Amino acid sequence: MQISASEAFVETLVAHGVTDVFGIVGSAYMDALDLFPAAGIRLISVAHEQNAAHMADGYSRVSGRHGVCIGQNGPGITNFVTAIAAAFWAHSPVVAITPETGSLGVGLGGFQETDQLPIFSKITRYQAHVSSPTRIAELTHRAFNIAMLERGPVQVNIPRDHFYGEFDTEIPVPAPIERSAGGAKSLAAAAELLANAKFPVVMAGGGVVMAGGQAEAVALAEHLSAPVIASYLHNDAFPASHPLFCGPIGYMGSKAAMRIVQKADVVLALGSRLGPFGTLPQYDIDYWPKDAKIIQVDSDPRMLGLVRPFEIGIHGDARAAADEILRLLQAPDRKCPVLDGADARRNEIAEQKREWETELDGLSSGTGTPMPPRRALRELEKAMPANAMVATDIGNVCSTSNSYLRFDQPNSFLAAMSFGNCGYAFPTAMGAKVALPDRPAVAYIGDGAWGMSLAEVMTCVRERIPTTAVVFNNGQWGAEKRNQIDFYDNRFLGTELENPSFAEIARSMGAQGHRVDQPDQLGDALREATASDQPTVLEVMVNRELGEPFRRDALKKPVRLLEKYSDYGTS
Repeated sequence: MQISASEAFVETLVAHGVTDVFGIVGSAYMDALDLFPAAGIRLISVAHEQNAAHMADGYSRVSGRHGVCIGQNGPGITNFVTAIAAAFWAHSPVVAITPETGSLGVGLGGFQETDQLPIFSKITRYQAHVSSPTRIAELTHRAFNIAMLERGPVQVNIPRDHFYGEFDTEIPVPAPIERSAGGAKSLAAAAELLANAKFPVVMAGGGVVMAGGQAEAVALAEHLSAPVIASYLHNDAFPASHPLFCGPIGYMGSKAAMRIVQKADVVLALGSRLGPFGTLPQYDIDYWPKDAKIIQVDSDPRMLGLVRPFEIGIHGDARAAADEILRLLQAPDRKCPVLDGADARRNEIAEQKREWETELDGLSSGTGTPMPPRRALRELEKAMPANAMVATDIGNVCSTSNSYLRFDQPNSFLAAMSFGNCGYAFPTAMGAKVALPDRPAVAYIGDGAWGMSLAEVMTCVRERIPTTAVVFNNGQWGAEKRNQIDFYDNRFLGTELENPSFAEIARSMGAQGHRVDQPDQLGDALREATASDQPTVLEVMVNRELGEPFRRDALKKPVRLLEKYSDYGTS
């Protein structure tokens, strides 16, 4: 049919189910933007493009659909970079639409010109450059397909003059993607190894959440009576209330999970790339079992054996693989010596969980004003709605929340993963709220990182996105301050903050703002905020207690050889 380039572009978005796009208006794509309302697409106008891409990330992670962001060519697009990198490490199917300088002006150094493809080349799964208006539907469609097939962000780069022109074309129809369990031999070998294990441990990773495979993971763990741990920052991969679940490993995770996995002779890494940071020693526990045989299941074959060698590698979908391994284990002729140790394993799980919970209660019992961070996190945990979606920023208090965030429902926990960037949590929670408006959305942010995203409170008010920001105010960049204590003799450079009242700023923007400095007030404040249909900032006044060192693996004691520096280090 005869169609314009902008119509072909917008109709392709519609074909892929796009109803929401995050970004800032720009002349580079205004012809297509003008069609959004008629196509049923909402542009959510933001304060900064980085936050638009974070919103697209949160939207995609909780909905299982594409998250789409768009901006003006040049500076608007370069502002996407940090958030697209975060989406890359979270395996989020984010589609970055990047209008570019007009095709006849490339290389002339015109207004807002930069080469936009190299910038994203290492942080996307696929890049499409629309070389002709007649290919705009074809290449946009291909990018959307690959984003979902390969689970990661993609870029659609469109010279601004290619939104114009008329031609005959067809709008491609998306095809369903069916994923397999993996190779028959590797699955059979995995079942055999698990059937004969003495202390198997299931590690539920992000692949379980992405595949919608929590029920299958539960069924497999129950059949084996195997303890389950969550990989770092995937606390929602297995129901927290299940008696087999021991909690997350990784920084500030569960000691119960760490002590349990130490005992493993077989680890089934279900939908996990076994990232290096997520298995580092914590609490002085070098917990990863060096002699355990690893069965690794991942939908991306490049992840198999990338970080740790495996005994059995399965290129398959976590949900389908768990289901097929269970079917093999339940075969009538299958002998399963592993079942003989079921009671002992369950008793060990219960004991380790009791010990850790008792220790955690003690760590979380502090009093005073400002309140201790762990006490604040415990009060928030107790008051958190059961169906809440929680996004966490990087930093001292937010990272400590890994000990407290527990979910029975998948698609509930959003973190910046391996990229670990500040300013992530609030816009990501906003995107999640847009995708699933019936679920409460809560962001945990430190006072340093809050400066990077607080302007989006205005977006929440204007766009009616009732997200709750919990801002921990202790007047410091706490994680880096800990490094200055441990390695630099308490020389605090750049880590001291003087903050205004964040609650007052929120109120001036038209949102609700509450300052809380008493532990017994915090739970009610969170319940009120999440039940409200208004965006809310809870400014939580916490003391300056610091958590465990965050990057002990990456720092060394300083060496100072020049005389003028001799008083500032160890020579």
